[in-house]
Amino acid sequence: MRTAALLAVLSLGLTCQAQQKNAQQNHGDHPHEMVKRGDRAMGFAKAKTTHHFRLFKDGGAIEVEANDPKDTESREQIREHLAHIADMFSAGNFESPMFTHATTPPGVPTMSHLRDQIQYQFEETEKGARVQIKTANGQATDAVHAFLLFQIVAHQTGDSPDIADEVQRR
Repeated sequence: MRTAALLAVLSLGLTCQAQQKNAQQNHGDHPHEMVKRGDRAMGFAKAKTTHHFRLFKDGGAIEVEANDPKDTESREQIREHLAHIADMFSAGNFESPMFTHATTPPGVPTMSHLRDQIQYQFEETEKGARVQIKTANGQATDAVHAFLLFQIVAHQTGDSPDIADEVQRR
């Protein structure tokens, strides 16, 4: 299973790079364009925040925090955005990440199709918020992992592609 996960991560990285290169060639798109679209979609500046994407056996998590603990404006914008994301994803609506990346991230079609089998739980954190993603469906879990791995690669977060135990969930 470890080898399969590693191959999936490598494949995802190559797919992400190819999609970004294709977008750049066809639309003059550059990484800073993705950041500008993301800032518009999220309602806060990526430069003032830190994103993390976590993989768990039963799904994963999207976490965003304000870099400066005194930046209450970014913290509130993060909370508003992630609460909205939890609602949108629950309804099978993935327009925000599709707009940000100018492509359909891997896993999105399956996550949309199996939306009734995936739970998105919004939680406030000290410096921002998190969306916990949980499912008992193996196909949905694979789709969630593909989606989160794409985010790790696209946003260059440096987050681990390893699937953590429930105990490690924050």
